[in-house]
Amino acid sequence: MPNSCHDSAPQLPCRDPTPVFQLPPLALYVHIPWCVRKCPYCDFNSHAAGPNLPEEAYVDALLADLDSDLPHAHGRPLTSIFFGGGTPSLFSAKALGRLLEGVERRIPFADDIEITLEANPGTFEQEKFGAYRRLGINRLSIGVQSFQAAKLKALGRIHDGDEAIRAADMARAAGFDNFNLDLMHGLPDQSLDDALGDLRIAIAQAPTHLSWYQLTVEPNTVFWNQPPVLPEDDTLWDIQEAGQALLAEHGYAQYEVSAYAQPGRAARHNLNYWTFGDFLGIGAGAHGKLSTPDGRISRTWKTRLPKDYLDPAKHYSAGERILSADELPFEFLMNVLRLSDGCAAELFSQRTGLPLDQLAAAREQAQRRGLLQKDPTRLTATREGQLFLNDLLQYFLP
Repeated sequence: MPNSCHDSAPQLPCRDPTPVFQLPPLALYVHIPWCVRKCPYCDFNSHAAGPNLPEEAYVDALLADLDSDLPHAHGRPLTSIFFGGGTPSLFSAKALGRLLEGVERRIPFADDIEITLEANPGTFEQEKFGAYRRLGINRLSIGVQSFQAAKLKALGRIHDGDEAIRAADMARAAGFDNFNLDLMHGLPDQSLDDALGDLRIAIAQAPTHLSWYQLTVEPNTVFWNQPPVLPEDDTLWDIQEAGQALLAEHGYAQYEVSAYAQPGRAARHNLNYWTFGDFLGIGAGAHGKLSTPDGRISRTWKTRLPKDYLDPAKHYSAGERILSADELPFEFLMNVLRLSDGCAAELFSQRTGLPLDQLAAAREQAQRRGLLQKDPTRLTATREGQLFLNDLLQYFLP
């Protein structure tokens, strides 16, 4: 009997003529856009806070925004919530408690829901950690960036290294057995020893998760207009290789381009992003990715400026774009190929509703270039593919 698979690509599985789309898990992203001050490298939607944060009005707006998005839940519970910013820890526990209660009244929480709050190491915020934990927030992401005074000054940070260490101690004391430290490398005038010194101090705090990523200079930032002196490419490469080895030595497995975790401690909220899950986005400038039971997938975004978001005469929604079938392969792979282990090949059809063999020609080309692993059951970048991810993704552009 002749083989029914394509002879030109025998390493790929046979075509499934009826791919079955499945509604993915649902998460919630909450954007709180205020910071004490704007950092010179930051291109996020963040704004310097005034003396009085409009907590009550903003929580009211967030809940009204969520009300308008409720039809997109389609009966699914929330598997995770992420408070991002900005600096969400500027908000009081009372305000966040009212918000969480309001969210749960509208959408049920999964029994094992992960709720993450981004926090900065300032002393004032540390005092709130215990109250946050009692609300049900069970994961912190602490924005350290560096422990060295000169590097923190160059980055425009308002804390010092000692405060960052105390923040980790107080997180544990408040009952957080799961927390991330956010750390940057490739900083102005940073040497290999500087970068590894930061990593060693971070590891000594025993976080369950480390986000360790290279500083990039983005448009519409102070650094873009006044570029700092950054390390040479050879130094950046040495930092990357030596840092990854140090993290692995201490039990932090790299599971995504810039994410390292102890066993079982990968960030579930972010894994949902990277496996093309759905997420509601509420708050000024928040983005979402949503699916319908019939397989329509869209990207959404909200009104960007806080003053407009808080204006009852204006809409929370600023736009929605439905992804075409031609765009879905790139959109899907742009996320899953960031993961060190990629994903099961069958997830492509489950998340997009498209047949797997739609990727056949591009997969074969990427495999010949050594950028994609030759495994018919998985979609996984090679080591070279991870290093040159943009080159790999070019094969899947519409």
